Amino acid sequence: MVEAQDDLLPHLVALLFVSSEPLPLAAAARALQRPLEEVQAAAERLHACPPPGLRLQRHGDVLQLATAPESAPYVRRLLGQPEAARLSKAALEVLALVAYRQPITRAEIDAIRGVSSDRAVQTLLARGLIEEVGRKETAGRPALLGTTVAFLQYLGLSSLAELPRLDPAGPSG
Repeated sequence: MVEAQDDLLPHLVALLFVSSEPLPLAAAARALQRPLEEVQAAAERLHACPPPGLRLQRHGDVLQLATAPESAPYVRRLLGQPEAARLSKAALEVLALVAYRQPITRAEIDAIRGVSSDRAVQTLLARGLIEEVGRKETAGRPALLGTTVAFLQYLGLSSLAELPRLDPAGPSG
């Protein structure tokens, strides 16, 4: 007997709830023994209407349930965690470049900023906000950097699609 597609949603929530790591859609489809397209459709429904106090974060083809930003202070208080340490201006600049231009190399970041970004990149890597996502097919094969699910959590986003659009004309006066 095949379950109705609506019955898939609670099972997907259960998988996301017990998963300690972001869950690839393909792994969820295997566990649920359902076609990938059905699991993607269920993920879209879950994104549109998440459980109260939670949100679905999607980064590429991986999903994760996370605390909704409005519930985060209460969760931190319960867990005895301090407020998240703020990032420096340099780290925020690098993070913005990676978010909007990913995948990007350190050399490309440095060229855009006009200064070395090594310390900011190391900070972002250490905090898990960015990661190596591949290697550029050029001399030296430099690392390509991209954002992580932790980046989405840090900014309280569900997906990269929620990033504000950049004005191609730049700031006006």
